[in-house]
Formats: sequence, C-alpha cells, structure tokens
Amino acid sequence: MYIDFKCLGKRIAQRRHELGYKQNELAEKVDLSNNYLSNIENVHSIPSLTTFANICIQLDTTPDMFLLGTIKTNDIPQSIIDNLKLCNDSQLKFINDIIQCFISQNN
Repeated sequence: MYIDFKCLGKRIAQRRHELGYKQNELAEKVDLSNNYLSNIENVHSIPSLTTFANICIQLDTTPDMFLLGTIKTNDIPQSIIDNLKLCNDSQLKFINDIIQCFISQNN
C-alpha cells in the first residue's frame, strides 16, 4: 500500500483546525514537540505508528480517514458516510440513538 504522506499531513492539519486546536495544543496532548508535529503536517517527518495512533485518538478520527481520506466500511453507501461527515456531535449522537433503536428492535 502506498501512503501519501503529503495528504496525511494535510488531513491531520485540517482535522486539527476543524476541532479548533492550535498546533502547540495538539502537540502537547500527543506528547510531541510543536516542531515535530509541524514536520509531520508538512511532510518533513514521518510519524511512528505509536505517534500516528495517538494523533488519531486525540483528533477523534480513524486511521483510514487520515491515510485514505475516507472511512472504509463494508457495505455502507458512500453517500451516507459523506452526509454523516456534515453532522455535528449532537446530530451524530441523535443518529446513533436512532440506529440503536433499530438494532434493539431486531434483537
């Protein structure tokens, strides 16, 4: 699998901005220097697997989103995934509650 580290860095920076983190705030949460995080975002450094996992956790994002630009799922239509990305946290919680109702009805 080819990893486009330029896209990876851009996606990390974009998600950081979406969540309102400054670079130094995220670096502190992930226990990195601000300089190293900047190097990851600008493709001057490649993060270790542990560092990458910590960034994913802190930015509440799956690795496939950073690596591929999409969340890979088995059989959920891409249109649903795209629409979910447009929802805020309270809307996503509500959607999750609805899904849980459907699941409990099936059991």
